Amino acid sequence: MSDPLILQPPLSADACVVWLHGLGADRYDFMPVAEALQERLRSTRFVLPQAPTQAVTVNGGWAMPSWYDILAMSPARAINREQLETSAQQVIRLIEAQRDSGIDPARIFLAGFSQGGAVVLHTAFLRWQGPLGGVLALSTYAPTFSDDLQLDASKRLLPVYCLHGDQDDVVLPSMGRAAHDWLIKREINVTWQDYPMAHEVLPEEIRDIGTWLDARLNG
Repeated sequence: MSDPLILQPPLSADACVVWLHGLGADRYDFMPVAEALQERLRSTRFVLPQAPTQAVTVNGGWAMPSWYDILAMSPARAINREQLETSAQQVIRLIEAQRDSGIDPARIFLAGFSQGGAVVLHTAFLRWQGPLGGVLALSTYAPTFSDDLQLDASKRLLPVYCLHGDQDDVVLPSMGRAAHDWLIKREINVTWQDYPMAHEVLPEEIRDIGTWLDARLNG
């Protein structure tokens, strides 16, 4: 498995964002975003991991970077749970590495776009035991959230920022809303923001993310 891309900040690192790319992309996909955010967050390290290349059933079985296989698109996304768990464990190892390097876990954030967002939501709420700074869920959904799941009360302290395009035809806005509403029902501190865009990222969205992170790191 490829090593993550690590972007060191201009100042000594006292915070970190672990950012997962989407299906078919790579660890360099969000490098320009991370560099733009570091102009404001000058002591925040960005860690951009690489998904393994593996077959994706809904894409004709072609091998591509993916955090897990998608077996079917409807009526609900059917996924390879074992592969998602493997990706979650990869994220946990990255959190632990940053913690062991001296970063307070309460200043470590998980971010993910599309499939990467599904992994970070799963990791943050269902697998990671301990504090985190927050979660950025971009144009994503939560295939492992189910009605019968209960969360530890400590998770209510974990802020989540859900950002989605209102014209997204890859991950429908309703899928993102379902994840948001699931968190709301469990009294999680979650905020929803939509944008006039498809399955993509806009400069305005990145500015909003910078404001959100800055408020939690320096507010």
